[in-house]
Amino acid sequence: MMSAKNTKRQSKTDWKRVDAMKDADIDFSDAPELGPDFFKNAIFWPGPKKQITLRVDPDVLTFFRKHGRGYQTTINAVLRKYMEAKKGNAVARRS
Repeated sequence: MMSAKNTKRQSKTDWKRVDAMKDADIDFSDAPELGPDFFKNAIFWPGPKKQITLRVDPDVLTFFRKHGRGYQTTINAVLRKYMEAKKGNAVARRS
């Protein structure tokens, strides 16, 4: 978390030098170009999450909570995989 003290520190970046750089001057050697395979497997960001009330069985909740912090994110990921699998099945049935 950023405190008021942290936001008052002056940047050590030479912004004038950065602003004067041309695209050709930027070293991308540590950032390889991303090809079609990367984008084929990329996940479309659906936007901000919505807060809901969801009733789950106690043993299901206990299972996810045992994995510690981020268990709600894990539940969301499991539901996303299920949704994607169902969407895939619907497309395959239409074909």
